[in-house]
Amino acid sequence: MNYKIFKASQRGTGDFGWLRPAYYFSFSSYYNPARMGFGAIRVMNDDWIQAGAGFPTHAHDNMEIITIPLKGAVAHRDSTGGEGVITSGEVQVMTAGTGIQHSEFNASQTEDLQLFQIWILPDKHGHKPGYWQHKYIAGENKFETIVDGFDANSGKYINQRAAISRGNFDNVDIAYTSKGKNTGLFLVVINGHVEVDGQKLGTRDFMEIVGELPKMKSVGKTDVLLIETIL
Repeated sequence: MNYKIFKASQRGTGDFGWLRPAYYFSFSSYYNPARMGFGAIRVMNDDWIQAGAGFPTHAHDNMEIITIPLKGAVAHRDSTGGEGVITSGEVQVMTAGTGIQHSEFNASQTEDLQLFQIWILPDKHGHKPGYWQHKYIAGENKFETIVDGFDANSGKYINQRAAISRGNFDNVDIAYTSKGKNTGLFLVVINGHVEVDGQKLGTRDFMEIVGELPKMKSVGKTDVLLIETIL
């Protein structure tokens, strides 16, 4: 097992007025050859979107795109007929596959939106485009799997050996059992603090881990997102 700890301040940033993103990996105007992804994770953006603003219709292909609202709601529409409003406590997965067009906007005209958007490389090119969303409850002092590419029968499937989990922890050890072999873990502290080998991670700090999760503990109430991915 080995790991690297990164501070939130090490992310790339942008300011487009209506959109203020933070980039965990190279994207858009942020390019860092040392930050091109981790395993099958190619993009992870921490976006703030102004009320009423968003992305008009645009195209994607050959990517699994996961949207997790943290505050507020996203209005989505795509060329497969997929359409919906995704709120905090829900997750959306869009398989771009052979090609899809979609738009996504802040569903509110009065409140700002905060979300994570994650792009995961698929296991092969040419999947049929698709869309799903579902509600979830983050685990209490444990991780709850909200996206699961290791189990085709989970109802939470994506076309890659990767999984996304979320948990709320309160002054307890944080544990995770890997779903696959030879995988890595990408951990983000959404809010709160985590202590690892005497080092403290704060809000939006993150880790890249090869192998199993190291011994760590939440310091007070802590909201954590964890992505397991093939390497």
